[in-house]
Amino acid sequence: MADGKDALVGSTVRSASYNVVLQVTFRILTFVMNGILLRYTTKDMIGIVNVRLMLLNQTIVFVAREAFRKACLSKTSEKKWPQVINLLWCVFPIGVLLSFALGYMWLFHLETPDPEKIPNYPLAVFVFAASGSIELLSEQLWVVAQAFVFLRLKVTIEGIANFARCVITLTLVVFVPDLGIVSFCLAQLTFSTLSMLLYYVYFLHLIQRSPQKEPYLEVDFPLKTVRDFFPRALPGKSFFSWGLANLTWSFFKQSFLKKILTEGERYIMTLFQVLTFSQQGIYDVINNLGSLVARCVFMPIEESYYTFFAHTLTRGSFADNQREKSAKIASETLEVVFKFVVLVGLTFLVFGYSYSFLLLDIYGGSTLSSGEGPSLLRWYCLYVLIIAVNGMTECFMFATMSKEDVDAYNYKMMVFSILFLGASWYLTVLGSVGFVIANCLNMLLRIYHRDLVIHV
Repeated sequence: MADGKDALVGSTVRSASYNVVLQVTFRILTFVMNGILLRYTTKDMIGIVNVRLMLLNQTIVFVAREAFRKACLSKTSEKKWPQVINLLWCVFPIGVLLSFALGYMWLFHLETPDPEKIPNYPLAVFVFAASGSIELLSEQLWVVAQAFVFLRLKVTIEGIANFARCVITLTLVVFVPDLGIVSFCLAQLTFSTLSMLLYYVYFLHLIQRSPQKEPYLEVDFPLKTVRDFFPRALPGKSFFSWGLANLTWSFFKQSFLKKILTEGERYIMTLFQVLTFSQQGIYDVINNLGSLVARCVFMPIEESYYTFFAHTLTRGSFADNQREKSAKIASETLEVVFKFVVLVGLTFLVFGYSYSFLLLDIYGGSTLSSGEGPSLLRWYCLYVLIIAVNGMTECFMFATMSKEDVDAYNYKMMVFSILFLGASWYLTVLGSVGFVIANCLNMLLRIYHRDLVIHV
């Protein structure tokens, strides 16, 4: 078992490294793409696509699958893979229902862009909502890949799909400008369909071989035939584990609140139109620049180490009740990774604050460097450091909380959400900078609470 834990540590480190490479590559592509789009399309178009439509797509995907991922990757004694796969297939119908509900809201209850400036907006809403549901069709394969630490699979598939989306977007926007928002629709649909199909292609190829069991896993590889990809009746057993379903429900209630906390400013922009579409476009571009380090480095590390902590520690047990070796490995790993992400955040704060104006002027010209652009980016430099601390504390806490702890935390997140939305609304008097300040205050409050929980 000791060798298995060591193997898990090594696999987690490699997984984080691969994810960092993927995120860096993708963000460089996005960085280049946005720089070109600023010269070939309008700020209104960027605001509608990158804020409103992507918010629709990401809300559907996140709310539908986040709870299932957290619950099904947990180390539980009652986990049986056929029941896990059955449970994971609930993700798709939930995504379809969300697509209809949110799509209707986006079409009939939000401000509609000027048809003269942005034609085909209803079509775009339909496509971005549908693409979210399409992406969810491979969720059970994603969870299996993560649980069995297929290190390069996620990196390869997301890399191919993101590259295809960037190439299609730029090609159509530059060479077929009359398509307008349809160009972004085709690119998004390609991304979702390709990322879903590639998972099936990989596992279809894999089941023709005999996957070897990893030393730290306590179950055989669950996919032996194509039939195992899909839900099925289990004679003598319940369709899915009710214990795992209850844990999923606890996370599911929490996922709404977490989405509000992480994307609250976009919801306020979208629902209350406190910024124009043009201002939203500028905010999104600078947001992507400011959060580049967070998305390239912190996010893949958090995702990988959540899996590590979930495998290493027993959910719902205090430190004194954990196995001594597992608790030691987890605490030492948390300390090392925590120091690393803080160091990265401090580096970004020191250099990013000083060169904000120069970066924006080179990247987007006076469109970005004039007005509140430099000030907005400077505040993001501080926000990145806070994100570094928040991400690792959240990763560790969620990997170790019991169902009862998750339920109790849901109520606290509701309070955090209300405070955050109130601060965001009030601080809009400062312009888009107010959203960043509200995020900083919200993150600091959550970090303080998690620090209390971790030290219990």
